[in-house]
Amino acid sequence: MRPTALLLLPLLVLTACRVEDAPAAPAEPAPEAQEAMTVPASAVAPADASTVTVYKSPTCGCCSLWVDHLEASGFEVESVDRTDMGAVKDSLGVPSHLSSCHTAVVGDYVVEGHVPAEHVARMLDEQPAARGLAVPGMPIGSPGMEMGDRRDPYDVIVFDEAGDGAVFAHVEGTTRP
Repeated sequence: MRPTALLLLPLLVLTACRVEDAPAAPAEPAPEAQEAMTVPASAVAPADASTVTVYKSPTCGCCSLWVDHLEASGFEVESVDRTDMGAVKDSLGVPSHLSSCHTAVVGDYVVEGHVPAEHVARMLDEQPAARGLAVPGMPIGSPGMEMGDRRDPYDVIVFDEAGDGAVFAHVEGTTRP
């Protein structure tokens, strides 16, 4: 592959997913927020986890990679291709400031964007009084957004019906400023 093609690949992935908002800056952690967690790569979905239904654009490669990540972590996943992702997000109560490219539903929760499987499993285990989890934007290095060794830091946000959120987990990055 030519070097120019390698440089254009991330742009094509981001364009195909049509994220309207730029990746959000990490939110300030709530005082009770857990510090960065190290979870083994072998994290598995809870045995009683419901099927995760993922709504995604049919042209979005990173969404398909996130589905692969969930399946590799033990989740049963049903993918639903949609061309009206804005309407899907609105109907599921995803606040625009927490938006990403794909939206999932598991049990009574919404999972927005590139949330690592171990945090989805933790949410299902702990069952917080929340609407769901979100990773706003498309942070480099999050599941489905891998680009070599680069991993930017980001927060996993737990949000309520009103769209208010707090840090559920912080994922450390390997990228130096």
